[in-house]
Amino acid sequence: MKKVLLLISILFFANCSSIKKYNAHINDLISEQDLKSDTDFIYKKLQDLHPKLYWYISKEKLDFKFDSLKTTINKPMTSFQFYQKIAPVICEVRQGHMFVFPTTKKLTKKETTSMKKRGDGPLSQFDFEVFNNKLYVVKNKSNNKSIEVGSEVVSIDGKNVSTLLDDYKKNFTSDGFNRTFKNNFLGQRFSTIYSLNNDIKDSLKYDFKIKNELKSIVIKRQIVDSTEIKKSKIVLTKEQKKAIAKKKDILGYDAKSKKYMRNLKFIEKDSSIAVMKINGFREGDADAFYKESFLKIKKYDTKTLIIDIRNNGGGRLNEIAKLYTYLTDKDFNFVEKSLVTKKTSLLYADFYKGGGVGTKIMKTIFAIGYYPLMYFSVHKNEDNKYYKQASSKTKKPDVNNFKGKVYVLINGGSFSASSIISSNLKGSKRAIFVGEETGGAYNGTVAGRMPTIEMPNSKINIRMGLMACIPAYKTDVEGHGIMPDKEILPTLEDRINNIDPEMNWILDDIKTNKSDISKN
Repeated sequence: MKKVLLLISILFFANCSSIKKYNAHINDLISEQDLKSDTDFIYKKLQDLHPKLYWYISKEKLDFKFDSLKTTINKPMTSFQFYQKIAPVICEVRQGHMFVFPTTKKLTKKETTSMKKRGDGPLSQFDFEVFNNKLYVVKNKSNNKSIEVGSEVVSIDGKNVSTLLDDYKKNFTSDGFNRTFKNNFLGQRFSTIYSLNNDIKDSLKYDFKIKNELKSIVIKRQIVDSTEIKKSKIVLTKEQKKAIAKKKDILGYDAKSKKYMRNLKFIEKDSSIAVMKINGFREGDADAFYKESFLKIKKYDTKTLIIDIRNNGGGRLNEIAKLYTYLTDKDFNFVEKSLVTKKTSLLYADFYKGGGVGTKIMKTIFAIGYYPLMYFSVHKNEDNKYYKQASSKTKKPDVNNFKGKVYVLINGGSFSASSIISSNLKGSKRAIFVGEETGGAYNGTVAGRMPTIEMPNSKINIRMGLMACIPAYKTDVEGHGIMPDKEILPTLEDRINNIDPEMNWILDDIKTNKSDISKN
């Protein structure tokens, strides 16, 4: 035991030392030769591991993009300067799961803990949304209540926000030629993107336009409300703790966002309408949730089910396949076999990602089983290409499958797994879609296992998918998402007045019973 503790201590201090060394050189100039070498390195990795690299751009055009990039590298640059050049080129692949991470200052565990104790940062105290290339506050969690919902963020620390939005758009991509994803992503993830491009600070100076009046307000890191702290000190019985733990498991509690992934509610006295809100297809015991939910729906003789997957960024393929068993009364194939580039592709997955030193030691022990499993799960087909099975076998409907009317709420934040299940529901004409075009493509995406590859010299990381996830149903319109049967685009005024126009339309439509499923 002493030897194990000694090993953990050595690894801990070595990690702190490496972080300090990394931060000391983060702004060093990198030679032209090394930057060109990184360019060749990452393009080779993309060609080696990405199964649909030329889905939306030809090899000739992508070759030209990378060659042209190299001609512009004519002097030493910092890693961040290089990131600003190479990210837009990688985005030409047009795969939304692919993301380029600039080098940023790393924090030790002690620094991270200290920052958390000091409270929420000046960016995370707001929820943002983009309307007409302008950033607005749609939720204010700060102590300064003068910042109303609908206030425009004009600048942050002297940086014009509209200019920032234009710059950030160049450095990430959607699936194909979709446009709804980018606006949604910019709003939902603005705090993250801003932090990746700037140092983390304990205070920021905002210029807000509040009711057409420009106001400069400094937002500082703030401690969590004392009422929350008091709540956390309430002593619970064993039974209460078990009940809370069970709820978190079944509904899928995400500690980071402090949200449940799944929820079911009935909005009429006779329970004739059920609303299933799914924030993400991850976390917790989804099988138990869907089993309980559809048993209730059957018991209450519910006539209409509304599935809300707006701003659902995706998650587990097996979860959406399970959900689909409750929405069909026929045997079905949910997705095709997942295409990979080679037999060893999945060995590149980030098995060691996440967790502390202790977790990594445990993963090392289990690696002896994990890596053979990944290797032997990939097989060569008759077409001489490599595939992983991944939920592609024929499945049967659940005995408690729902036979009533289904509406699905979608928007630009409906991505990845949300688009895969939407493709199947749309293609089988099982649901009426309301909202805006999904952020993910109708004909599938490249995701599954998603390692991050680090460039050797600039230390820039690129996340990429290794598996092409293709739904059973497809459309002839390549590079776009699932289109709504009824398009409704919320406005800033809707947010200010806390109006949900998409949901309201569905409830009105149920009452008038006039809608038919689109034949498209």
